[in-house]
This record gives sequence, C-alpha cells and structure tokens, in this order.
Amino acid sequence: MSYQKKLANAIRFLSLDAVEKANSGHPGMPMGMADIATVLWKEFLIHNPHNPNWSNRDRFVLSNGHGSMLHYALLHLTGYDLSLDEIKRFRKLHSKTPGHPEVGLTPGIETTTGPLGQGFANAAGMALAEKNLAAYFNRPSHPIIDHFTYVFLGDGCLMEGISHEVASLAGCLGLGKLIAFWDDNNISIDGNVSDWFKDNTSERFKAYHWHVIPDIDGHDPEQIKKAIENARAVTDKPSLLCCKTKIAFGAPNLMGSHQAHGAALGEKEVAATRLALDWNYPPFEIPEDIYQAWDARSKGNAFERTWQEKWKAYQKAFPELAKEYQRRINRKLPLNWGRKSQKLIKEIYQKPSEGIATRKASQNTLNAFGPLLPELLGGSADLTESNSTFWKGSQVLTKNNPSGNYIHYGVREFGMSAMMNGIALHGGFIPYGGTFLVFSDYARNAVRLSALMKQHVIFIYTHDSIGIGEDGPTHQPIEHINSLRLIPNLSVWRPCDTLETTVAWQQAIQHRGPTCLLLTRQAIPPQSHNQETLKFIRRGAYILLDTPTPEAIILATGSEVSLAMNAAQILNQQGRQIRVVSMPSTDRFEKQDPTYKSKVLPNSITLRIAIEAGTKDFWYRYVGNKGKIIGLNQFGESAPGAENLKNFGLTIENVIKTLNQLLAE
Repeated sequence: MSYQKKLANAIRFLSLDAVEKANSGHPGMPMGMADIATVLWKEFLIHNPHNPNWSNRDRFVLSNGHGSMLHYALLHLTGYDLSLDEIKRFRKLHSKTPGHPEVGLTPGIETTTGPLGQGFANAAGMALAEKNLAAYFNRPSHPIIDHFTYVFLGDGCLMEGISHEVASLAGCLGLGKLIAFWDDNNISIDGNVSDWFKDNTSERFKAYHWHVIPDIDGHDPEQIKKAIENARAVTDKPSLLCCKTKIAFGAPNLMGSHQAHGAALGEKEVAATRLALDWNYPPFEIPEDIYQAWDARSKGNAFERTWQEKWKAYQKAFPELAKEYQRRINRKLPLNWGRKSQKLIKEIYQKPSEGIATRKASQNTLNAFGPLLPELLGGSADLTESNSTFWKGSQVLTKNNPSGNYIHYGVREFGMSAMMNGIALHGGFIPYGGTFLVFSDYARNAVRLSALMKQHVIFIYTHDSIGIGEDGPTHQPIEHINSLRLIPNLSVWRPCDTLETTVAWQQAIQHRGPTCLLLTRQAIPPQSHNQETLKFIRRGAYILLDTPTPEAIILATGSEVSLAMNAAQILNQQGRQIRVVSMPSTDRFEKQDPTYKSKVLPNSITLRIAIEAGTKDFWYRYVGNKGKIIGLNQFGESAPGAENLKNFGLTIENVIKTLNQLLAE
C-alpha cells in the first residue's frame, strides 16, 4: 500500500469510527472522497491551521455537507484546534463536530452546508469576492489577494436547481479560481441514480462555459493531481473535475451501495473494512507517523509568513489601500460612518418631504450612503429598475470588468441569495440584492442559512403588498412578511416613508447579521416627524402620534401607517384619544428594554388595532384577545392597487369603523 493511501485511510477510519460511535451519520462519502481530499489538502491547499481566518487562505467548501466527517478528519489531522475527543463526540450535544458543518462553531469551516447545492453557490460567491477584491486592491508586482476556492459536491448538489443557477452565472463571470470536484459515485439516498439522474454533466458544464475534466479516477492520486494542476492553469473559466468514485470505498460488502450513504456500517462491516484496507489499529487510533505526515501547521505558518512579507511591501507602497483592505477584511465600518450616516438622516428629517415609493427612498439612500461604503456589492435578480437597487456610483461587474460593484444576477433568486452568503463569508463586502417580496419564496432556504450563519447580507424585497395592483395574486405577497419575521436572527424592516427607510438602511448596515428591507412599489405619503420620533425609529417601534390620555392604540407598518394616521387624526378631532405606533421592525422592538416597550405599548391600554397588508395571526401578540387586526388571510386580486386595497378593507373608512366597534364593545 502506498503512503498516500495510508494518509487517505486515516480520513476513512476517523470518519467511519466517528459515525459508528454516534450510530448516526454518513460514512460513505468520506470513504469515497478521501483520496481526492488527500491530494488536494496535502499538495495544493494553501491554509494555516494556526490561523484559520488568514485572509489569503484558499477556501475549501464541502457542499455535500452530509459527509462532514471528511472535513472534520482533515481539520483534525492537519492541526486545527479540533481534538480527537471532539471527533469522538461527533453529532453530540454542544460538540464542535455537528452533523453538518457549521461556520463559527468549528475552526476551519468556511460555511454552513447540508442543504444540497448551497455550498456550491457559497463557493461561487467566495470566488467572485476574491476576483473583485483582487481587481480592486492588487497592483503590479503586489498580488496580495490571490487564492483559490475549492468545492466538493455530489450528485445531489447537481440535481438541485440552484446548481444550474450558480454554474451558469459562474461561467458568465469567468471565475477561473473556482474549482469544483464532482463526487461521481452514482449513489443517493434512494439508491443508484441511473433511473432519475441521466444528465450528461460534462456537456452541461461545458455549455455553462466551464473548463471540464471528465473521467478522472477518484482513487488514483496521480490522475487527481494532474487534473488539479490542469484546472489551476485555466484562468478564464471555472473548472469541474468529474471524479469517478466508489461510495464507502474499502467496505467489502457495502462499497458502491446506497446503504452506506446515511447509516453506520455496523460492527462486522467495520471490522471487515479494517482487514480489507490493512488498517490494523483500534478505533480512533492514528499512528504517529501518519499524524506527522498530515500536520500542516509548520507549512501553514510558512505560507502565511511568505504572504506577510508581500503584505509589508504592499503596506509600504500603498499605505492607504492597505488600511482600507484591513478595515474591510476585518468587517469594520468606516470611522466616519456613524457621524455621516446620522447627519444624512437629520438632513432628510429637516428637508421638506414628498410622497414617494419606499423602493425609491431606498435608492435615494443608496445614493447617499454608497459613497461612504466601498464594500457595498449590490445586485438584483433581473429586476434592477423595479427594485431600485442601482445607484449613481454603481458599475456593472462582468468577466471583463471584475472591479465593478453591481451584479446582474439574472432570474436566479436562490442562486443570488446563496452567492451573497458566500460573498459575505469570504469577507471584504456587505452584499445586497433585490427581487420582489413574493419571490423571497424562491430564495427562502438561502435566507434561512444566512440567518443561521449570522451573515451580513441585505435582502431588498420590493412590491411588498397587494398594493402593487394589476400583476395579480401570483405577484402579491400575503404570508411573506410574517414568514420572514419567524426566522431567528433575521432582522426585518418595513418602513413607512423616506425617513424610516433611511434609518432602516442605516440599521441594516450596522447589524451584524442578515436584514430584509420590505419596500413599496406605490408612492406613499410622508409622515410628520419630530425630534422624538427621529430618535426612536431605530428602536423598531415608536409613538408616531399621541394624545394626553390615549384610550386605544393603532399599530401599523409600511404603507398602512398612513391609514392609521389618517383614521386616528379624524377620530381625535371627534374627541377620541387614539395613539398611533409605527412598528417598522418587530424584531428590533423585541430587543428593547421592558421600560421602553411598556412606554410604547402600555399594558393598561388593551384596546388595540393592528393594520398590515398581510396575514393577520402574527399580530395577536401585540393586540391580544381584545384587539382587532385589519389585514388579509387570502390571496389578492388583479386590479389597480387602490381598488385592491379598498376591496380588502385597507381604507381609512374601515379603520375608523373597526376602531369605533372596538371602542363600543
């Protein structure tokens, strides 16, 4: 047996033993891809276990994240802070080795994977980030940003539709430092895929303008090495390496079987595999010479020292660029951000306002904030004009103009969102991207992963209600606002006018996690603000209109705030005492201290109405059993926006009628 095979077997048996001890997991993929991983990590991957966050490291993504033990074994063997005890605690509560890789939990993990295809999309986003940063910061003889992104993916990743979205765009953008390894083992959970996956994958990726290397023996180190060298030499196209492998390689009775995909092999098969692969060691024991051969710490330190020398020369030659790079890669906002953004907000407050759509207010905000934030990397899923995501400083990023700051993602909502996650994970950017709110459904799982990973991504969703009108119920969001609010760690803002929109953008920039901005297509009237309301918008909810002794409260968001204000003003003129609370961000309001929350919504005022052009159930938490909700729990209609709103009771008259009924009860 070659020494290379012994190194690969260390991966196989750590993976196999961990799954066996947990009696849970996926041993087949790590056993099948161990040879590929060994060649890549031993001979090509530039990384430093002592500093997993070194900015110029190569990125390695396991898109087929169910095979997480492959990655954990590699991290443990090469010297990351991942002990053998943690390997033994695979899939156990609070371990650093969860069932699927999680960024921020395990040192060396670049992204959270498991939902198939998204790791591939993340990798494309990372490669795009590398290309854009290099175009912006590198100078002749000073290539301080120069690294590859490698991604492992399986048949399942390629079956998922997101793989088409991302591969197509990656080919258009010429992401030459993106190298994907397809684990072509013909197996998925249900069995041999030949009956349901007959794609000619090589030709498919060639059609995407990828460099494709077919028919690689995934268990032949020499073939794998030559293929990687070939792929690294191609600079104008991403590369797909089609590696024929056998799932559960080495298992005498389960090699090539779907039974090895997602379950422990069993005691007898594990023993038989040890005999078959001549691995004469008990569970979790790795010979010292194998550990020494795998140890990448000294080599990693040398990689980083070499880069540090280049970095020192760069700092000397381009001190301002160097400071800017450090700021961006360390995810720090400009020093003047707080002061200047607040100044712009005050200018908007002092300026006579006009009734415009909040999507337009968002674009105006981008025009103001954009020059302050070179890290903004925008885009839209083929709805640039409709989403108002293109600002005065936007330059389209293309294969031949990699330094641009705006991406035409095409009609690829899911791919766009997952690539934005990858861009954020790489570092150096605050990505934002737009589509219609109703199409957040297409992107939902990427939004969920963004929240799970707490990534700094801004999702712009316009056309936020039935007020969009004639496009009809297919394009009119109903359940979407509240379904987004249910996602943990996701901040959702639905502003009511220009001032709230600007504050929402400021908070999205400052929030260390994902944010959704829900914006109108139709123009809506501005609200009358004062110093008090200006101060409290950022707290998510505030008193917009008050009376000395309020007897009832109207809560509203977005375009419905004007309904609340108009109705309350009419009723107050008639002698009633109605408070209006604008609540642009419920999640931000929930983070406020109890004193502030009780000031805005006192327990003593139980007569409450909530108004929002969406599903009603969410609002019972604020109006209680005695309250009423004006919204809709049905799909919309194709009609002019004003007619639609009237048809569903979103009118001043209905608000007044409902409030009078409440007061009379």
